[in-house]
Amino acid sequence: MTDLWPQLSALLPQVARPVRYIDHEFGAVHRSDFDDPSDTSFCMVYPDTYELGQANQAVRILVNAVNAAPGMWAERAFLPDADFCDLMRQEGLPLFSLEGCAPLAEFDCVGITLPHELAATNVLEALDLAGVALRSVDRAEEDPFVFGGGPCSYNPEPFAAFFDCLCIGEGEEWIVEVVGCVRNGRIAGKARTGILEDLARIPGSYVPSLYGPAPVPVETGALIVPCSDAAPRTVAKRVFNGFAESSGWEPCIVPFADLVHDRLNVEVLRGCSRGCRFCQAGMTYRPVRERSADNVVESVLTGLATTGYDEVSLTSLSTTDHSQIEQILVRLGSELSGTGIRVSIPSQRLDAFGVDMATLVAGEKRGGLTFAPEAGTQRLRDVINKNVTEEDLFNAIDASFKAGWRCCKLYFMLGLPTETDDDVKGIASLAQRAYDCAREATPADQRGRIQINVSCALFVPKAQTPFQWCGQIAPEEAMRRVNLLRHSVKYKGVRVNWHDPSTSFVEAIMSRGGRECADLVQGAWERGSRFDAWSEHFREDAWRSSAENLGLDVDVMAHRSFALDEVLPWQHISCGVSLGYLRLEHRRAMRGTTTEDCSFGRCTGCGLCQDLGTAVRVREARS
Repeated sequence: MTDLWPQLSALLPQVARPVRYIDHEFGAVHRSDFDDPSDTSFCMVYPDTYELGQANQAVRILVNAVNAAPGMWAERAFLPDADFCDLMRQEGLPLFSLEGCAPLAEFDCVGITLPHELAATNVLEALDLAGVALRSVDRAEEDPFVFGGGPCSYNPEPFAAFFDCLCIGEGEEWIVEVVGCVRNGRIAGKARTGILEDLARIPGSYVPSLYGPAPVPVETGALIVPCSDAAPRTVAKRVFNGFAESSGWEPCIVPFADLVHDRLNVEVLRGCSRGCRFCQAGMTYRPVRERSADNVVESVLTGLATTGYDEVSLTSLSTTDHSQIEQILVRLGSELSGTGIRVSIPSQRLDAFGVDMATLVAGEKRGGLTFAPEAGTQRLRDVINKNVTEEDLFNAIDASFKAGWRCCKLYFMLGLPTETDDDVKGIASLAQRAYDCAREATPADQRGRIQINVSCALFVPKAQTPFQWCGQIAPEEAMRRVNLLRHSVKYKGVRVNWHDPSTSFVEAIMSRGGRECADLVQGAWERGSRFDAWSEHFREDAWRSSAENLGLDVDVMAHRSFALDEVLPWQHISCGVSLGYLRLEHRRAMRGTTTEDCSFGRCTGCGLCQDLGTAVRVREARS
């Protein structure tokens, strides 16, 4: 492969934070470490800067999986910051891998994770910078196969034109199989189209070029169907059934640069069955699988000893739902006592955070705590199936402030289905009562330090959820509700923060749009849109100009509701939870009826375990 280091090194004095691009971090693996560097090559790309991407667990997991498989090796790549992207184009330097400083276009396979909808234009920025054709239809025989995956793949259609193959579901095993498929196909001398058909036969693979609109239109929507015998009519998600038995520790890289989440991460639990109706991850990561307490503790201790980190995060969608979390924290507290190492839990459930839990996670350092009531009234919490009460919140606040915390963030969403002004005012009331509770639990001489931060995001309807049929409120209406909330808060110790709603219409379009969105994304990128998740880079005018040029009404796309019998753009993709169950949950939401968590009660009939051929495992609720 071409070594771009001489060209890159000459440019580093001109760029910000050159440490992002120099490789040789502790734990990095290089192709010279393999017996045959000519084996099939894979480069895993995070479509944003190193500081964000290197902390991403998917990058680590997939690179390690490929490097552990015979006949293949993997490297990493990240999108340079915007100024360096411009300089690279000016100097003719293509996007390069970090370990080998090799052009992405020379790899056999390129993987790009899709962490959120606002990464869409960055995907095109990365491909263009690499010199790889933006659209799969334009790629030549010798070009790399471009794979995608991640949360956004559950509605792959807005991204479909740019990828040769997308992973639906979990990728630990899938990535090895697809890279191996490309390897075998090229050794056999197969044409690109033949390899694509082989990829489509791998469970969890969606090959967009083998699908198209139904030849006979249906009245209820645009049905996407296979146009090849190799492609399944419905692409079911891939599940890594070996998660619970796999080690929580796997080799990781200790970076030179400070990351957004610069610590050891150990995944303790995968999946969530709480059933929040707005939450895509809660539907798509089912079923719930736990690593044992022995596995977690051993993984943490091994990881800390190997990397030298002074903080470890026990990650999952809902870490305090782990059935052995108290045992894990007690054992880690004993093992790490006096070391100054902090154990953090990024996702705390209100109804699982009592006095004992607060004491266990306090450790020797106390940062901020985050709880997510999501809605300001019990009526709306029942609509979204949050299944927590005000009493749960006040108990958690009381426990944490008695344990020494003085700052807490409360996370809410605005624009949830059926939300009224009373629900918005309820956020202010709840936050102020939480402040009063915190004040009661705090010694008198420290009450001046109490801070309750309210963070509000705009609801984005997500594919594969009971709210996938709902529209999003307009940005103007979102700001009206923000101002209503701000003026309803009377306490100085309660601070209200909100996300800019101008970006949320893009998220909604990419979350619920169809194949027509590919032209929209490309048009926005051609007009200068990139790094849309960064407020200083977001170009609303580029998106709207692209839409106008195509004759698309993006406001209607973002804000209209779908009928329950309408064919959805992603209906050929299955996360395992049945469409009938999602419709049932939608109707329950409109009635304000809740559904219990199947991990601690009866099966709720989502259809996932039956489809996977696994038994429903009921966990004992902790006292």
